[in-house]
Amino acid sequence: MLFVLGFVLFALGITISIALHECGHMWTAQATGMKVRRYFIGFGPKMFSFRRGETEYGVKWLPLGGFCDIAGMTALDELEPEEVDRAMYRQATWKRLVVMSGGIAMNFLLGFLLIVVLAVGWGLPNLNQPPETALGDMSCVAPQNPDGSVGACTGVGPAQKAGLQRGDVVTAVDGEEVDTWNEFQTLTQQQDGPFTYTVERDGQTLQIQVVPERTMRYPSEGGPGREVGVVGVGQEFYEPVQYNVLSAIPAAGAFTGEMFVRTFESLAQMPAKVVALWDAVTGGERDPETPVSVYGASKIGGETAERGYWNMFILVLASLNFFLGAFNILPLLPLDGGHIAVVLYEKIRNTFRGWKGLAPGAPVDYLKLLPLTYVAVVIGGAYMLLTLAADIMNPINLFP
Repeated sequence: MLFVLGFVLFALGITISIALHECGHMWTAQATGMKVRRYFIGFGPKMFSFRRGETEYGVKWLPLGGFCDIAGMTALDELEPEEVDRAMYRQATWKRLVVMSGGIAMNFLLGFLLIVVLAVGWGLPNLNQPPETALGDMSCVAPQNPDGSVGACTGVGPAQKAGLQRGDVVTAVDGEEVDTWNEFQTLTQQQDGPFTYTVERDGQTLQIQVVPERTMRYPSEGGPGREVGVVGVGQEFYEPVQYNVLSAIPAAGAFTGEMFVRTFESLAQMPAKVVALWDAVTGGERDPETPVSVYGASKIGGETAERGYWNMFILVLASLNFFLGAFNILPLLPLDGGHIAVVLYEKIRNTFRGWKGLAPGAPVDYLKLLPLTYVAVVIGGAYMLLTLAADIMNPINLFP
């Protein structure tokens, strides 16, 4: 039940994010004197609508996005006589840029506000976490009871006796390389006598021999236990830092800056992820760093809600808003960035024409840009379908 609730809430969060993106266009257009004819959430047949002033507001049956119809977005737009002077393509460059970037700014603002909520409610995680096989707290080996509870223990554990230190990064267990904590844990539990960890410490590679203790461990879902090798060490990670309302603002600003960098890095890596997505669809292991569709993101939202990780729920939703904003910056039609590129081209062209004593040129002919637009739509659509197929057939599993 919690999974369904989280799934629905996350899908609703995506819908609200898209709705506010379009609001960013609508509000800036209205503020700069342009005419907004229609503002709709969704596509397809109309569910309902109402008119307020000169704008029709409504909802359509397919919740797959939304749109804001501004009179004269391009010179191809058919205009009523009273709309001509208010047509978007006839407005000053700065007004057109403000309107086209309004949706992008709205996504970034929403992402920032979600980060503020995260900072106050749960704390901000450190995005620069140590390597996955970095060692953390060390202790004696406590016995585990069949009901999952842990007994008491005293003294030092095998890891401490061997001279391992917090922050050591284990790169191999008895000669077998490890990259994840699960690999480290699995190989360690298989040891029944002295073995060697290869660790990185302060730029040096060390070989440290450890003698494990054998003890019983029981699966979390119940069932018979098994005797495994244990060395008494936990995984290193940096705890989230919580803030009050005032201190959360600058902290969220700094965190948002880090998110921007990571978002644009992920955006640059999208073409290279095609192979990984195809591999996931054809039966290979799903790379957790590959993009997700709306369905995949909602599924992650459901899983985090099911386990009570509402902080992760909010962080993923904020990340999605940053990605939507960054993606729309791309200078490709029909994205906002494509329209911004056209506006800037017209401004630069007319500036050069002015230097030569010539009148401003005609608006860009969007019909000539249609082939490039179709290419972008087809490639983008294929990428979205590939991502959706991967999310259905081989979804990212955050909680193995």
